[in-house]
Amino acid sequence: MPRFVRWTAAAAAALLVAGCGSGTSDSDDGKGSGAATPPSATSSSRAGPGLPASLTSQKPDWGRCEGTSDSPTPGSDWQCATIKVPLDYAKPDGGTIGLALIRAKATGGSRIGSLPFNFGGPGQSGISVMPSYAGTVSELRRRYDLVSWDPRGVGASEGVRCRGDKEIQAAEAVDPSPDDAAEEKAYLQDAADFGKGCAKAAGNLVAHVSTTDSARDMDLMRQILGDTKTHYFGISYGTELGGVYAHLFPKNVGRLILDAVVDPSADMVGHAKNQARGFQRALDDYLKSTGQNPEEGSRKISALLKRIDAEPLPTSSGRKLTQGLALTGVLVPLYSKQSWPALTSALDAAEQGDGSDLLALADGYNDRDASGHYGTTTHAQRVISCLDDKQRPTAAQTRKLLPEFRKISTVFGEYMGWDTAGWCHDWPVAGQYDTPEVGAPGAAPVLVVGNTGDPATPYEGTRKMADELGKGVGVVLTWQGEGHGAYGSGSDCVDSTVNAYLLDGTVPRDGKVCS
Repeated sequence: MPRFVRWTAAAAAALLVAGCGSGTSDSDDGKGSGAATPPSATSSSRAGPGLPASLTSQKPDWGRCEGTSDSPTPGSDWQCATIKVPLDYAKPDGGTIGLALIRAKATGGSRIGSLPFNFGGPGQSGISVMPSYAGTVSELRRRYDLVSWDPRGVGASEGVRCRGDKEIQAAEAVDPSPDDAAEEKAYLQDAADFGKGCAKAAGNLVAHVSTTDSARDMDLMRQILGDTKTHYFGISYGTELGGVYAHLFPKNVGRLILDAVVDPSADMVGHAKNQARGFQRALDDYLKSTGQNPEEGSRKISALLKRIDAEPLPTSSGRKLTQGLALTGVLVPLYSKQSWPALTSALDAAEQGDGSDLLALADGYNDRDASGHYGTTTHAQRVISCLDDKQRPTAAQTRKLLPEFRKISTVFGEYMGWDTAGWCHDWPVAGQYDTPEVGAPGAAPVLVVGNTGDPATPYEGTRKMADELGKGVGVVLTWQGEGHGAYGSGSDCVDSTVNAYLLDGTVPRDGKVCS
């Protein structure tokens, strides 16, 4: 049962194409030990106990990157290494786990330092995405080493696989918006089974993959990479990680970019409502672009999904397009305006009884390749988010919320409402918080970038993140565009403002707008 909305810049990577220039408007289980060392002078009191010198004095053994079944070998510019981090930061002298890093060294003079990227999810592999994203940030590489990593529980960093390929494909037949008691029972049982599989695969790690753990990993990375301050580019879920880092280590904050901002004030149910609203808003804009009335167009898509629920559509692969897969296929192209034509052709084909195009869109989102092998991004996403999220809505509580969800979105509301009950149902470990702490008084200015047409992380969260970071810390830059994220999406205004901040330390006026 994949979550329908992923906070990641790479959710629709197979579909996205480069944007065009636009006008601008400035409208103002391993082991490790060693003697403990005291916290560094710049550490926050919230950071926890000091780390042993055996960890902080590590020297990465940079070498050739190796390809995997999920990502090809990057070019010769890229180097990879593995560092050790504590499994449990409350026991820094205890066991350690490996954290896989990738970097391309700065190409110009006047190097500023390292610039780590987190591409969202949670659960997105930085090792696999960073080389393909390097062209977008080539200007930044003049003065920064481009760095990314697989966060704990992801990919090459003790990555978790909770199910095999056959089990994943079988689960795609489970109705994500149950229509009766039998479907509801199957839906919740599937969720519980997934959690058991994760616990079996991850062992003790399942309780140590939180966003807070990853934020602490970031500060250890800073020390190992030799940086006095943490400069950082967080996208989508990576903005939440960046906010948590700033809260834990405000004095270590350098130049932080948070793009496609997760609302830190929203709990699990609040996020689901936000995303239902955001994707419906994007769907309305798409329908308007095709000359359709949004209400009529949404009803037409809802009717199609109901027909598919009753009778899944055939596809050229021989697999059936279920309602859940069809909904995912509708959602994916909304991540980027450049992918809207793909949605038009897929919907047209489905109306004619062919589900092949919608299935291909869903498979891209679900990390399924042509051989039937699935990646583990959604596995890691669930393990991390269910350790973060304390809320565990019951089926009964969700049923009471469904009318509100349906009112928010004709197409997506019911599915996202049920997702709140199923996503972490009967999860093997308790969640840590209702909402993350991101307040960072005393930190350097953090540039918070929001896109008014963002479907996955609606724009309203941008100002909320800036406000929670604190006065004088959160600085908002707005792009009046479409799609998930702003930087590299076609706005010269956004790109030049972000570049000036990262390369020259130029902080824009809070509230600057790029159109």
